[in-house]
Amino acid sequence: MAGIYIHIPFCKKLCSYCDFYHIISTGDHNTYIKVLLKEVEIRREYIGSDDVSTIYIGGGTPSVLSVKELETIMESLYRNFNIDKNCEITMELNPDDVNPEYLSGLRSININRISLGIQSWKDEDLKLLNRRHDSAGAERAIKEIFKAGYVNVSIDLIYGIPGMSTSDWADNLDIAFSYDITHLSAYHLTFEEGTRLSKMKKKGLIEEIDEEESTTQFNLLVEKAINAGFIQYEISNFAKPGYFSVHNTNYWKQVVYLGLGPSAHSFNGYSRQWNIRDLRSYIKSVNQGNEFFEREELDNKTRFNEYIMTSLRTMWGIDLEYVEKTFEKEGYDYILNMAGKFIDYGLMRRGKNTLILTNQGKMISDNIISEFILPGDN
Repeated sequence: MAGIYIHIPFCKKLCSYCDFYHIISTGDHNTYIKVLLKEVEIRREYIGSDDVSTIYIGGGTPSVLSVKELETIMESLYRNFNIDKNCEITMELNPDDVNPEYLSGLRSININRISLGIQSWKDEDLKLLNRRHDSAGAERAIKEIFKAGYVNVSIDLIYGIPGMSTSDWADNLDIAFSYDITHLSAYHLTFEEGTRLSKMKKKGLIEEIDEEESTTQFNLLVEKAINAGFIQYEISNFAKPGYFSVHNTNYWKQVVYLGLGPSAHSFNGYSRQWNIRDLRSYIKSVNQGNEFFEREELDNKTRFNEYIMTSLRTMWGIDLEYVEKTFEKEGYDYILNMAGKFIDYGLMRRGKNTLILTNQGKMISDNIISEFILPGDN
């Protein structure tokens, strides 16, 4: 099985925290869609004859596209790839774009999973994040989505926002779980270089919350999610049984995927490619038949490091049988030797053939993962 990711770079408003490639939409998407369809034709052999089990339409803000524009893209995918009849097809929506007619249109083109970018139910947070919806709009949108018959519904929330108290975060989670959502992605705010929030921080206009508060908010997230019947299957992702994001899970399990559109990444097990991160250059290169992506061949060390970085973030952890088969005895012994101290400290536990971070270990997962990573050649 394989996955397809489609990047829609257009936004009506630029969020202050986002460093994904995006530009302000002019409302004219025709040129981009024509070029995107050309890329589909060019890249159709990338995943070979594998059936496509997941399609994810992200951005940017995919919901700035009309249903007709989305239908054109979907028809192209069905013409050029073997799309599994049970394919999980996810689309990211901004609350302001949600209405009954639009949702009905999405259902008609087989969009069967919704990811709603709420981020916070607090208007002061949304203003700081420069979101174009308010809390009332978020409430209206999620009710419309369920009314339209969607069951597989995920929402995004952000914690660690400057000025957000533990009580504020608790309220956010309580409101989220009061709806019949099946999936929650909750991320700690990061100040990405070049974003508006990062510039505000450098000027002293806002401050990061302290580490103790971050830990408290994360622990509260885990506690409330579990109490609501959700499983933490990845550090930032929680779902009811049967509703894990298949697309994201395949990323973490290193399943082959194709990325389409500017800045999109692709992976075939042995190499990684990433498209030009500039819409004009991307359009020009595709139209002129020039190479529009960069490529990195993955040596054994890189593949090992990528496996560690993805697997340790999940509930499945490191599969020791897979490690021994793929990276042989040297990789297997290295991992067991490294894991010893973390097991002793209660940060990791060993199953029959697995190594999994404990809740305490998840709190410092980046530090633990960095210690497993094999250093580059000097």
